Amino acid sequence: MREISLPMTSLIPAGRRLAAVAAVSAAAVLATSPVLAQSVALAGVLGNKALLVVDAYPPRALGAGDEFEGVKVIAVTRDETTIEIKGARRSLRLGEAPVSVGNRGGSGRRIVLNADSRGHFINSGLINGKVMQYMVDTGASTIAIGRPDADRLGLAYQSAEPVRMNTANGVAQGWRLKLDSVRIGDVEVFGVEAIVTPQAMPYVLLGNSFLTSFQMTRNNEQMVLEKRN
Repeated sequence: MREISLPMTSLIPAGRRLAAVAAVSAAAVLATSPVLAQSVALAGVLGNKALLVVDAYPPRALGAGDEFEGVKVIAVTRDETTIEIKGARRSLRLGEAPVSVGNRGGSGRRIVLNADSRGHFINSGLINGKVMQYMVDTGASTIAIGRPDADRLGLAYQSAEPVRMNTANGVAQGWRLKLDSVRIGDVEVFGVEAIVTPQAMPYVLLGNSFLTSFQMTRNNEQMVLEKRN
């Protein structure tokens, strides 16, 4: 059994989940600014508004007639939302994988992130085509995913390689596996190593198994990731 260490930031107590999720909505958006959305998922329904995750932007509440990044909401029901993009209508249902509404090749090469009020880079992306909330952690050797999120993403971690993890709470067992793809906006990386931790975490930690695919520059509160050749 292999042994790894994760920084203390990778073990945020599960009790802070509600505060962490609320912080996502206040986080700065990913500044890739595509002309039209690439993927859209229904994350929830708030009254007569749909909580949509468009590309890697934070969840946004939109009602019938509202439009964001080329996605127009046509109708909202309790568990389904109808959207229109480029004249075509699609139905989104709670719990389903994001709907592809553009190119899925991940041909982009540049990601621009803005820090939130606490200096953290928090946003939304896709793992194996399913929506996740992430926080950039340059001190983590790999992507780290809490067990509940791994279950939601459908990761077969229990048959993966077991690893011993040195954490702030002592030694714990995790699982090492390869993710098919990690996508932020129109930038996609394939075959990315990740660790599933036994405890819940408010975010997926975006560690160096993903970040080393990029040239990283930091300018005050902005981080730019340029994909390496």
